[in-house]
Amino acid sequence: MSKMGKVLVAMSGGIDSTVAAIMLHNQGYEVIGITMKTWDYATASPSNKKETGCCNLDSFNDARQAAVDHGFPHYILDIREEFGDAVIENFVEEYLAGRTPNPCVMCNTHIKWSALLKRADALGCDFIATGHYVKVRQHTNGRYVVSKAVDSNKDQSYVLWGLGQECLSRSIFPLGEYTKPQIRQMAHDMGYPELAKKNESYEICFVPDNDYRNFLKHRVDGLEAKVNGGTFVDTSGKIIGQHKGYPFYTIGQRKGLDIAFGKPVFVTEIIPETNTVVLGDEEDLQKNTVHVAKLNLIKYAAIPEAIEAITKIRYKDPGALSVLHPNNNLVEVSFYNQVKGVAPGQSAVFYENDDVIGGGIIQKGFNFTNN
Repeated sequence: MSKMGKVLVAMSGGIDSTVAAIMLHNQGYEVIGITMKTWDYATASPSNKKETGCCNLDSFNDARQAAVDHGFPHYILDIREEFGDAVIENFVEEYLAGRTPNPCVMCNTHIKWSALLKRADALGCDFIATGHYVKVRQHTNGRYVVSKAVDSNKDQSYVLWGLGQECLSRSIFPLGEYTKPQIRQMAHDMGYPELAKKNESYEICFVPDNDYRNFLKHRVDGLEAKVNGGTFVDTSGKIIGQHKGYPFYTIGQRKGLDIAFGKPVFVTEIIPETNTVVLGDEEDLQKNTVHVAKLNLIKYAAIPEAIEAITKIRYKDPGALSVLHPNNNLVEVSFYNQVKGVAPGQSAVFYENDDVIGGGIIQKGFNFTNN
């Protein structure tokens, strides 16, 4: 038995998780690799004829080969049923509700960590580990805190805001202190030059052709007939055209509207109850206040009244200075300057320096004035 402990490592077959597993093995942990099959590409979209992403046979084989090379066991875990129920169905339901979901957050929060912990307990593992670029530590208040990775371009703290204290207390993130170029060099030095050159996928894993509209049409029987013929309106409520159905539009969308206005217009609001899509100017996307619900707090057990924080409203958002006002199960986020493209259904994540205070799901954005 290793003095470092026994760790179950999620291995997708990609460079990050492979290097993470080998790093822990070399550090003296007793490593067990596990690859999770989350979806079946054949049922995702009829137009997709090729397996891509992390759930294809090549990825499984790459993960297993790394385990064989370094003498630790490897298993494949089929979680397609749980994944479909919690992630794919939520993805569909959110679009049908006029919101823009973030399936990676849902997957990490409700599926992957739950599956990892369950299997870790069954195998007698002390820890679980992944190849995410993020750091975790125990704060002086006793709570486990997620912090930004050294590599700001790869930092994934935004998608891990939903993890609870039990998950974080047993999680190891070996890559948090490294940059992506350093990890590529490690992969090369470890004897995996082809893995070091492997392209990364930024698509949603169950929408490998990156066409969520086609996915929805395939997933929901008769969707096009149900929603076709809705109305575009301007910000005053005046009807200005017809659209193909509200689920096929997202907040901030400018291209693919099939409507001539003589100037750029953007989707500023989606009203599913009346199959209405509101179009406006770019300035209409600017909001100074956001309501956030379905909260998960990480750094503190409760948000102090009127605490300043940097709030990110999407993954690649650099974040904006704001004040958090807790109100029961809701947080009102007041930005010092307006932010663009607030999309209900997306995550808002609150930071104190590099630490994640917590996060939640955006309910709505609006402009509040004291006048």
